[in-house]
Amino acid sequence: QVRLVESGGGLVQTGNSLTLSCSASGPTFSTYVLAWFRQAPGKEREFVAALSTETNSEHYGNSAKGRITISRDNAKNTVYLQINSLKPEDTAVYYCASDSHWAGIGGGRPAYWGQGIQVTVSS
Repeated sequence: QVRLVESGGGLVQTGNSLTLSCSASGPTFSTYVLAWFRQAPGKEREFVAALSTETNSEHYGNSAKGRITISRDNAKNTVYLQINSLKPEDTAVYYCASDSHWAGIGGGRPAYWGQGIQVTVSS
């Protein structure tokens, strides 16, 4: 069974930075594509970033583009999302996701989801 657990969220001020972590476990984890999505109040879930654990290739969505960095630590089975220059529109529940195939992420239908973690940006 695949398990994804997010951490590092909370209340932050506009202009600051934070890093979210996703601890992952499960079979063939090293072959999974790892991704971050977010959903703001009243809005649809949107793609933020993804990383292939096999090739270490990165892909970013339009959301927060230029202010985010996705990375991983395979030894800890953890993927990170760093967000700089936080804005109020970054307020959302952030979800870690994974799939054994890139198509699952690209199609917005990853095989596995974390529980989500709240990020609230205030002035």
